[in-house]
Amino acid sequence: MRWKGRRQSDNVEDRRGMSSGGKTIVGGGIIGVIILLINVFGGENAQIVGNILEQTQGNQPAQTEERALTAVELEEQAFIKTVLADNEDVWTKIFNENNLEYRKPNIVLFSGAVQTRCGNATSDSGPFYCPADQKVYMDLAFFEELKTRFGAQGGDFATAYVIAHEIGHHVQTLLGTSDKMRQMQQGKSKAEANKLSVALELQADFYAGIWTHYNQQMNNILEDGDLDEALSAAHAVGDDAIQSKMQGHIVPESFTHGTSEQRKYWFMKGYKTGDITQGNTFDEIR
Repeated sequence: MRWKGRRQSDNVEDRRGMSSGGKTIVGGGIIGVIILLINVFGGENAQIVGNILEQTQGNQPAQTEERALTAVELEEQAFIKTVLADNEDVWTKIFNENNLEYRKPNIVLFSGAVQTRCGNATSDSGPFYCPADQKVYMDLAFFEELKTRFGAQGGDFATAYVIAHEIGHHVQTLLGTSDKMRQMQQGKSKAEANKLSVALELQADFYAGIWTHYNQQMNNILEDGDLDEALSAAHAVGDDAIQSKMQGHIVPESFTHGTSEQRKYWFMKGYKTGDITQGNTFDEIR
C-alpha cells in the first residue's frame, strides 16, 4: 500500500506500554476468541462462560506499565495515522455529498488491555469500535495472530482493511443504522438476531470497500497484491472459517459476522461500485 508522504491524522491515541488489566468486554470487534467461545457454546453455557470470564478478569488487579515506543512502533503509528486520515477524507467527502456532517472518530492503540466507555477489554477481543466514546481500539498483535493462527496472508493493506471495517461501524453509528439494528433484534429469536448482526458486519465490510474505491481514486494507494491481502483477511475472519478451524464443524445459526465468501463479496462490491446506496445488506440476508 502506498501510504508515505501523505497527511497523518491527529486523532490517534497511542497507549502502548500503558495498558492496564480488567474485565473483558464481549462483542463489537471484527473477531475475538471470547466472542468465538460464546458462539460455540451458545445458550445457557454462553452465560456461564461470560460469567467465568467476568469473574476471572474482575478479580485481577489492574496493572500499568510504561515504556518508550520502539522505532517499529513509531512506524506503525505513522501508518495508522495515515490510514485514519484517508478514512477521514473519504467519509467527509461522502457525507458532504449527502448533506451530512461527518464526525471524526479516534483510534486507540494499546497493548494487552485497555479501558473504554464500553467496558474494559483485552487483546482477545480483537479490534473493535466502541459507540459510547466513538473510538476504535486496536492491539496490533492481533494481526500476527491473524496470520499464524487463522492463516491470513498479512500485509499493510490487511491492516488498512480492518481499520476501514471498524470505521464502517462508526459510519453506521452516525447514520443511526446500529441503533435501528438493535431495535430490530428486540423480541427476535437468537438465530434471527444473529442474522441482523451478520448484516451489520457485512455492511461494515461493504463500507471498507467503499473507502478503498474512493481512496484509490484520490490517492492511488493500491499496489500489486493489496486486494489479495484484504480478501485473505476477510476470508480468515469469516464465521465458517473460524468455527471450522477452532471446533472442526460450523453452526450457521450462530454466525454473527458472516461467512468468508460473504465478507469478501461485500468488500469487493463496495470497492467495485463505489456506490454507498448499494450496501443494504439487511435486505440481502432475508
